[in-house]
Amino acid sequence: MTDAPEAGAGVTGGGEQPRSVRVVLLALMIAMMLAMLDNMIIGTAMPTIVGELGGLEHLSWVVTAYTLATAASTPLWGKLGDMYGRKGVFMTSIVIFLIGSALSGMAQDMGQLIGFRAVQGLGAGGLMVGVMAIIGDLIPPRERGRYQGMMAGVMALAMIGGPLVGGTITDHWGWRWSFYINLPLGAVALVAISAVLHLPKKRSQARIDYLGAALLTVGITAIVLVTTWGGTEYAWTSARIMELIGIGVAALVGFAFWQTRATEPVMPLHIFRSRNFTLMSLIGFIVGFVMFGATLFLPLYQQAVQGASATNSGLLLLPMLGAMLVTSMVAGRVTTNTGRYKIFPLAGGALMTVGLYLLSLMDTDTSRFTSGVYMAVVGLGMGCLMQITMLVAQNSVEMKDMGVASSSTTLFRTLGSSFGVAIMGALFNHRVQDVMAEKAGALDSQVTEQSAQLDAASLAKLPEAARVAYQDAVSSGTHGAFLLGAAVAVVALVAAVFVKEVPLKGAGPKAAEGPADGDGGGGATAKASVTESV
Repeated sequence: MTDAPEAGAGVTGGGEQPRSVRVVLLALMIAMMLAMLDNMIIGTAMPTIVGELGGLEHLSWVVTAYTLATAASTPLWGKLGDMYGRKGVFMTSIVIFLIGSALSGMAQDMGQLIGFRAVQGLGAGGLMVGVMAIIGDLIPPRERGRYQGMMAGVMALAMIGGPLVGGTITDHWGWRWSFYINLPLGAVALVAISAVLHLPKKRSQARIDYLGAALLTVGITAIVLVTTWGGTEYAWTSARIMELIGIGVAALVGFAFWQTRATEPVMPLHIFRSRNFTLMSLIGFIVGFVMFGATLFLPLYQQAVQGASATNSGLLLLPMLGAMLVTSMVAGRVTTNTGRYKIFPLAGGALMTVGLYLLSLMDTDTSRFTSGVYMAVVGLGMGCLMQITMLVAQNSVEMKDMGVASSSTTLFRTLGSSFGVAIMGALFNHRVQDVMAEKAGALDSQVTEQSAQLDAASLAKLPEAARVAYQDAVSSGTHGAFLLGAAVAVVALVAAVFVKEVPLKGAGPKAAEGPADGDGGGGATAKASVTESV
């Protein structure tokens, strides 16, 4: 049963936004930034954290616990929003995230920090999903494109500003404030959403699909652990990795079987009957694979080969992130004005493939300007794809499935990033080790064990022969990683060819009637409102 909404519309027929809608959107952007910024900030603070708390052997779990909890809870948050109303569920996720942040800041040992990071990740799973689903409720698909630039801007800001903010906070306030800084930002988002956002209240009599949730959680956990541990903690062919693969496959097969029988499935499989939704999930997976791989290995190349400092290597990503931001804004404007979008997945897949191939050509003689141009090409491709995937996915399902559509798309992108970092990382490290063994000779032992971890300052202290050999090795490693990325990006281009351009519904009464022609009902606009004054 759905209560009648309060008077007012999320978007007027002419596309003008009341001030209160802009306040809600600002609060949503803050929540999105909290989810994206956290790992970027913590990465910079980790050396200081380990220095105070100890537990170096458990260092990776500070990130893994957060990632696991986020990935496993993402589909659940989306489904709960569909069943019980998005506003309350979203605010709950923010509160859990803030509780986890506060507890993490108060951690007294590494074990506590890992546990509290899991709590934080549990809340973070609902932040991104909540943002996307609420925007899907408030803004009709035809108008939604104009907010792509805003969301892309938040992502770019998090990627660029995260390490800088983390370093500044750690140096001046202490590492605990890397977590405490979330509290005032989250409080602002909570107050704004509570006061201004009004979505229909839902009362679902259906029971939560606990078995489906458990099977999906086990499957996702096993996949993330395989990609996290494979090639690092354990060999890819080790018994532990094989066990995890077996558990993951069995859990996901069981999950798919159960979803066809559950009364209220966590991830209803009928959404995958939409060709566009399935294709956007695949493209989103590849975008995550490529984007996080690029943001991991480009700074390594810039520091080791081009001699950039850790801070400057982050700033040197600006050509890619800036191009992504500009292209996303243009794509959003064109989509809003025309209602057409297929050109963007096609152009994005092509540009991303070409850009990654160009990055694979970089060697020890490549200038920063040249690498910047190559990065810009990749950024142009990602800008065409980043938000279009979510927009088309939401437009491909009925309104009642908006939450699970948003969470599923987010989950595939998260899993893509996990696979990208793991597979590209394994290829990179393997290539670095081989080239070091071949070129460094007797000097190999000085750098091989830490070959993927040397910064510019440490590199300068190495003997000349070892330094040159290491630069050649990193250059060779990035060549292999980006060549793999280009091959994977071809899949996104092929998938884009088969996207069916279903017209996006616009604002206004007629837009809210009926499903989008031929491919689901995402064109319907939810009866959502905000108060007319703040």
